[in-house]
Amino acid sequence: MALFELTLILLLIAVALTALSRRLQIPYPSLLALAGAGIAFLPFAPTIEIDPELALALFIAPVLLDAAYDTSLRDLNRYRLPLVLLALGAVVFTTAAVALVGWTMAGLPIAAAIALGAIVAPPDAVAASAVLGQFKVPHRVTAILQGESLLNDATALLIYRMAVSAAAGSILLSSAVPMILLSTVGSLAAGYVLGRLSLVTLSRIREPASGTVVQFAGTFGVWILADRIGLSAIITIVVYAMTIARTAPRRMPARNRVSSYSVWETAVFVLNVLAFVLMGLQARSIVGRLAEQGQVEAFVFAAAVLAVVIVSRLVWVLGCGAIMRWLASFGDADRQAEAPSFRGGVLIGWCGMRGLVTLAAAFALPADFPGRDPIVLAAFSVVLGTLVLQGISLKPLLRLLRLDPDETVDREVAQARVAIMQAALDVLSGKTSNAAAVVREQFAAQRTIAENPEDAQAATEYDRLRLYAIKSQRDALEQLRIDGTIGDEAYHRLEEEIDWSELAASPPGRFQPLTT
Repeated sequence: MALFELTLILLLIAVALTALSRRLQIPYPSLLALAGAGIAFLPFAPTIEIDPELALALFIAPVLLDAAYDTSLRDLNRYRLPLVLLALGAVVFTTAAVALVGWTMAGLPIAAAIALGAIVAPPDAVAASAVLGQFKVPHRVTAILQGESLLNDATALLIYRMAVSAAAGSILLSSAVPMILLSTVGSLAAGYVLGRLSLVTLSRIREPASGTVVQFAGTFGVWILADRIGLSAIITIVVYAMTIARTAPRRMPARNRVSSYSVWETAVFVLNVLAFVLMGLQARSIVGRLAEQGQVEAFVFAAAVLAVVIVSRLVWVLGCGAIMRWLASFGDADRQAEAPSFRGGVLIGWCGMRGLVTLAAAFALPADFPGRDPIVLAAFSVVLGTLVLQGISLKPLLRLLRLDPDETVDREVAQARVAIMQAALDVLSGKTSNAAAVVREQFAAQRTIAENPEDAQAATEYDRLRLYAIKSQRDALEQLRIDGTIGDEAYHRLEEEIDWSELAASPPGRFQPLTT
């Protein structure tokens, strides 16, 4: 009961910290990490242990699905070279650098040192996105960070699984490569097939609550199934989510989709809070088990791992960027334009905050894993240090770099809006009723606004007036219910219609939690 009460209190604190982070314009995970570290000093905090397999399924499966669902296949293909360099090269480089420190400095066995490197290797771009969204940074930067945050999890967790198995003596190097190839191919096929099967069920469900429950059950079911049959649950979930994301919008009712977005955002937010609570509780128990001399050595080792994680990413990103610019100098103007700039490389290199995947992987280490306490403490220190040091300094860094503003997404939205408004006008062209004339007039007005994307003031004024009118509608609807003119059933039906209109007139601002 004490843990339940503590969790409720911390959820409310997390909401307050989120509001504070927006006011301070810093990533809210940075404040969450500080709050989680503060729990370690609470004398009345309970001691809790979590099952390793449950940690991976509970924390990683929904976060990976949420991230994969929003991933653009076009951007993955367009920026495939930098994504491969980051999601594969940077992860391996960081893992090797950290493993070397763990082996030489802390005396960890090779397999345990590699496991530590894999735990702290994958950055989480969501914390960076919370700040980058406030600036018009180049779309290339945000697309690369988002794609990397999805793909690097698969790379790091595959290395992690192999290292944990090697530490237990259940895997040999000679069998590792064939096992990885078989697991990868099988996971790709399983993710696609399970995604197509899930779409059949989701397309037939019309109730939002039932559809959301099926989505969560399907996510955990796919993870458990893949894990039980020896496939990579990470790769399977990613392919499963991307398969659904490419087809579900045409098959799922709009009501189900809007409802599920809200539920998923809330669920991932709660998982983040729980992860940081567990971080503080486990850090408290680990420090308590270490002797005084052992505490000093453990904290020095954790600080060294944090420094290596930050420096190794900067070295890799800036080094690869310099090589790509040098190679581009021998090519044509288009290749030179596509080469990453130094300022862009600095930003990508500094956006290396670690988050939920690192925490979950640390929780998932078996209790008898060699060097578990210093490894978990180092992982927690990396999450806390990167979120605080890099997260809070990210906004000043953006101002210092003075990157050119990018309106690529705004232009694409305006172009697509013209096309979809014209499609609506075309299909209504044969309708002659008064109602059709009114609807055509509304679509024509929206197309006119979209045809002039340079006139940002007109678009802003259009949405502002719509919201101004919607507020008056809400006041009138509320008065009708107060007067007893309409009942609650009619009230809620009209309220929903107004809600949809307000969503259409409001700028996108979905809440972004800490994922991969």
